[in-house]
Amino acid sequence: MFTQDDEKQIAGHGLCLETVERQMENFRKGFPYLKVVRAASPGDGVLQLDKAEAELARKRYEQAEGVSVVKFVPASGAATRMFKELFAFVNEDKRGKGIDTLLENIDKFAFWDELKALLPEGADDKTVVRHIVSEGLGYGLCPKGLVTFHAYPDGNRKAVEEHLVEGAAYAAHDGVSRIHFTVSPEHINGFKSLLEAKVPVYEKRFGIRYDISFSVQKPSTDTIAVNPDNTPFRQDDGSLLFRPAGHGALIENLNEIDADVIFIKNIDNVTTDAQRGDTVRYKKVLAGTLLALQDEAFEYLRALEVEGAELEPVADFITNKLCVKLPENYTTALLRSILDRPIRVCGMVRNEGEPGGGPFWVANPDGTESLQIAESSQISPDDMHLMTSATHFNPVDLVCGVKNSKGGKFDLRDYVDPSTGFISSKSSGGRELRAQELPGLWNGAMAKWNTVFVDVPVSTFSPVKVVQDLLRPQHQ
Repeated sequence: MFTQDDEKQIAGHGLCLETVERQMENFRKGFPYLKVVRAASPGDGVLQLDKAEAELARKRYEQAEGVSVVKFVPASGAATRMFKELFAFVNEDKRGKGIDTLLENIDKFAFWDELKALLPEGADDKTVVRHIVSEGLGYGLCPKGLVTFHAYPDGNRKAVEEHLVEGAAYAAHDGVSRIHFTVSPEHINGFKSLLEAKVPVYEKRFGIRYDISFSVQKPSTDTIAVNPDNTPFRQDDGSLLFRPAGHGALIENLNEIDADVIFIKNIDNVTTDAQRGDTVRYKKVLAGTLLALQDEAFEYLRALEVEGAELEPVADFITNKLCVKLPENYTTALLRSILDRPIRVCGMVRNEGEPGGGPFWVANPDGTESLQIAESSQISPDDMHLMTSATHFNPVDLVCGVKNSKGGKFDLRDYVDPSTGFISSKSSGGRELRAQELPGLWNGAMAKWNTVFVDVPVSTFSPVKVVQDLLRPQHQ
């Protein structure tokens, strides 16, 4: 199937032939659906903290000593989906309600000041839109992080700047806020240029120092593309085509972060200073919850090192607090293996129709049931009714503990479920192809972590999926 030239190309991509052949087998066989049992809900997998419990968790995080913190922000890729409707208007004359909404409210967008300075006199509607996505602002080729999101009297802010503000509010330790951005190679200079100008401003404002780092998605995580008949897709020059394998590839980047507490939040999920109170409070609540669970898990691990240790209290903790349902005949080895895992505490908001993965109980091969964030593509048609019954969904609001009880780092690649990838239909050069995505970062890439879901207010979730979302109250 593969020639010597193919093998050289595979090796040059940082891949081995065995990995590519396994990817080919995945195309032929497909990926199995998750064995979902039911949707998690309040009292059954979604923890609802009362005011006193939330306050206790917040204080625990604020008062924790010797805890290193990093804010991890996936920020790769251009904002293509955000401006898809605008491109359709400019290139294909497709004018829908979204374009009308945009133009009727154009002066309410924070980027209006920049845009109007670039527009020719008497610009018609199409010229205005074109100056947003191509000539002019060029947002159609920008990552979301470099789009101006919010207006302020002292200067408007791009999305990446709001993460600096958040970092100062809940992810600073000993006067330093460490923030890590995953960025596409073609955009990294744009990020660096903006941050070089803006970091000193926010350091002065908040009286802290920022430690900013970047990484790019590794080529070795790319996957081979195939034709509809599952033969290797070849480009015009006969070479193989490899494609980025989705955000699940970022588990490699996350694995290189050394910190006790890692906050994960998407680049577009930010709000204004006036609306940020709940976001800051509940990030601290989630982190405090994580630290408490982690301490207790480590304590029980140490207890299990003693021969003849009582198992029932450990099993109760695992069942009631770590949300892992044990088989009837569990062993000490199983208890130990469950306690000795990375842990994530995930904010879950009430389902109000927004897109996003849902919280589910899933049956595992070892006889346990545990919590997973599942996308609709992972659920069989027969189980799809469970998706509609979910009361909550995942806004990508995670706090992660990646250290073990001895203080060393887990190798996060050991806790990925490789069977939870998926196949999608794409095209290249006008030709149809099949693409393969790795298990999603907060889905299958964390499938073997301990997972706890906490109910958080919907006010902590303010994503910008399309440009018109910037007209929502959270962004005005």
